[in-house]
Amino acid sequence: MILSIVLQVLLGIGFMMFGYQKFVSDDMKKGFEYFGYSNGFRLFTGMFEIMSALVVWAGIWFKPLAVIGGLMIVATMIGAIATHMKMKDEPKQMRMPIILLMIATVVVILNVPVVI
Repeated sequence: MILSIVLQVLLGIGFMMFGYQKFVSDDMKKGFEYFGYSNGFRLFTGMFEIMSALVVWAGIWFKPLAVIGGLMIVATMIGAIATHMKMKDEPKQMRMPIILLMIATVVVILNVPVVI
């Protein structure tokens, strides 16, 4: 499944970068403060995103991990969207989490039949 592999590579790159940014970016620190989240939650989120990237990449060779990694990303993006809704942010600020949610969902759907 070439489509799934391409999406997994892209998601992995993205979430590796997003996770890393949670550790080093002052903008991320300010963002988590704005959302009312603790520093510990920011670090947990960064680690979870990096783990999601690694799991979704490993899923290229072991399909059940593609499903698990995809679901990890789906859960993360649902949390991001819910946070933006809680803060009453404009819909344009939810665009990227919605797109990433859709891509991760496609990865899950493409790999579930392989697992079952």
